[in-house]
Parts: sequence; structure tokens; C-alpha cells
Amino acid sequence: MTVRALLGVFDKTGIEEFAKGLAGLGWDLSSTGGTFATLEKAEVEVGKVEDLTGFPEMLDGRVKTLHPVVHGGILARRDVPAHMAALASHEIGTIDLVCCNLYPFYATVTKPGGVPFEEGIENIDIGGPTMLRAAAKNHRDVIVVVDPNDYAEILDALWTNGVDEAMRRKLAWKAFQHVASYDSAVSEWLWAQDNADTPPPALTIPLQISQELRYGENPHQTAAFYLDRSLKEHGRGGIATAVQHHGKEMSYNNYLDADAAWNTVNDFTSPACVIVKHTNPCGVATREDLLDAYRLAVRADATSAFGGIVAFNRVVDEALAKELREFRNPNDGETRMFYEIVVAPGYTPEGLTVLKGKSKDLRILQAEPRKAGGRSFRQVGGGWLVQDSDDVTPEQIELKVVSDRQPTAE
Repeated sequence: MTVRALLGVFDKTGIEEFAKGLAGLGWDLSSTGGTFATLEKAEVEVGKVEDLTGFPEMLDGRVKTLHPVVHGGILARRDVPAHMAALASHEIGTIDLVCCNLYPFYATVTKPGGVPFEEGIENIDIGGPTMLRAAAKNHRDVIVVVDPNDYAEILDALWTNGVDEAMRRKLAWKAFQHVASYDSAVSEWLWAQDNADTPPPALTIPLQISQELRYGENPHQTAAFYLDRSLKEHGRGGIATAVQHHGKEMSYNNYLDADAAWNTVNDFTSPACVIVKHTNPCGVATREDLLDAYRLAVRADATSAFGGIVAFNRVVDEALAKELREFRNPNDGETRMFYEIVVAPGYTPEGLTVLKGKSKDLRILQAEPRKAGGRSFRQVGGGWLVQDSDDVTPEQIELKVVSDRQPTAE
């Protein structure tokens, strides 16, 4: 019995190896235009989708796979005799694997300076999501593949015991999630065309798991950390995309505190140090010399600073790293200051080496400065508060005294 795979991907990472693996297993391969050209060049035996359908691509590629031969072959249940009889009567073969990923819509519409409306519209994929949804719906009979990272595991399974039901369900979930995230980006973009200053009537936020956490705010709470994919792709910066150079795994509370410290220190354009404990700044100082700013920030409340999070908005060099490592608590002059996290936009090689020697547990984060734009979300019971991000710096704020009594030198 012929087993057939339909391959049509925009991201062609690993597709040649995957196709060769399937061909080596005896699969019959069909493909759409760009993918067909890639596989043909790699000397993979592959046919065109139009050879299956008997109908050429049309409407500038808008219609390629939207055809009963494709969707009948994908959606037919193999355990339902009437479905199989219908395929036979129309001379339609089954399609047993669909490998597809979509046009880069979000990357296109967020190019610097934007893109013409028509270009955005033409980057809305129709055939791809339709095939993915069909294959995912019928995942018991059809393997659906959307992520190049899954190619090797799928080939290994096919070589051994086959792709079991649990793996098929996981792949189907991934396909539906991929399409859902894609559609959310399209809907948000369309709304913004004419209503940029008006909150949309509905929102879907595409999130991608970054890390499973040991527990949440308390030990009895399960937790995980997710990335906002739209902000990551747009290069917004922040703790979510920080690089951890050293130390223990970040916890739920670590992320909260590090975010509070990083957001605060990024409010300053001059060299600054911010120390946070339990999401609240307990020491803030600015000086041309970052080392002086650190010393002053500690002295603001050395008791709270102990065990806190230290953030800088400049590169940490060797001298500052030594101070972080050796600085004594001003309250007793003896105890070395201890910190959970140090976060900065960068470290000199010497500074990083010194900090790593402070403690094997000290978390050292390197984060990109937060960029303007985007939205801020905060959960309340049963809903979310949404607002534009606060991009105003202290220097831009005109402070006014509104009380009857004006302050003196106090």
C-alpha cells in the first residue's frame, strides 16, 4: 500500500534531510512549488501537487492545495468504510503525512517602516493553515508536521515502531497552536489598520513556553515561564529574553524581582543602579561613576538590599564586579553583601569572571534594554487590565507640587 507525504514549507530548514528520510522508508512524496524546487535540486524523487490534483496552481499561487483530491486524501477516516469507498469512487489516494509551515506574516508586517497593506494581505497564508487543520483533525490517520525540530524524532519513530497515538496528538496540538498564533497576528494587524488607537474587541496573545519552573510564588503552586512571541520577534528586549551566564535556575519570584529591577533602571538615561527586594526598589542611585551609584544604592537601605536583585544600565567591568563581590554591609562593616541576581546590559570578560567567583548560585543575567512600544498586561480576578507601556523617562516628566503648602529645603 502506498504511503504518501505532502510537503509544502516556507521555512525549508532540514526539509531536504526529512524528505530523503521519508523516501528511504519508501514514502511517495508530493510537494508545492518552492519546496518542490528545493527537493528536486537536492535530487529527491518528488512529484508536484498539480500531478495529484490534475489542476495547476492558479491566482498567483493563492490556490495550490485547495482541492478535493488533497483534502479528501487527508480527511478520510481509514476506519470508516464509506469514507474509503468515496475515495475509491473518485480515484483519490490517501495522504498519510502533511509537512507544512506558513508564510512569515508577522515578520513581514513588522518590518521597519511597515509594509503596504496589499503586501500584508498577500502574506496571509490560506492553503497552509487549511491543510494543517485538516491533518490535525484527522491525526489518528495523518501525521502532521509543522516544526522542523520534530523531523528527526518522527523519522526515528517511523524507522522503529511507528508514530504512536500520543505522539500524533502532540503533533496535532502543535499544528493547531501554530495556526492559532498565526491567526492572532493577522487579526491584530487587521484591526490596527483603521483602529490603532482603539483597544480591539478581542485579543489573543501568542505565548511560547521558555522554562518549566520548580514551583510558583509558593511551593504548592505549579508554574512555568512563557515568552510573548510577538514581542520577542519584534526585539522589545527585557528580562524574558535575557541570557543567563551563571547561577541557579531562575524561579517564579526571581523573574518578578528581576523584571521590576530591570524596568526601573531602564527609566534612567544616566548611569544608574537599582536594588530591588520583593519587587520594590529599596535603593536607587545615579552617578557618572557606576561604582559610586552602586555604593549609594546599597546605603539607601542595606538591610533590604541583602539578598535582593541588583540592576545596572551600563556594562559591569572588573572594578564594579570586585565591589559587588567584596562590598561589606554598611550597617556592621563586616558582612559581605549577598545578592540573588545581578542584571546588566553587558559584562566585560574580566567582570564576568570576577562575578562568577562570588557564588556558584549567583544568577548573572544579560538583558537587552527595554524598547519603547507594546502593551502592558496585568491580571485581575476574572480578567486583564491592558494599557500602553509606560515609556516616559523621569527626565520627561514635569513634576508639580499641588499641595497648599509648598515644600522647603526639607
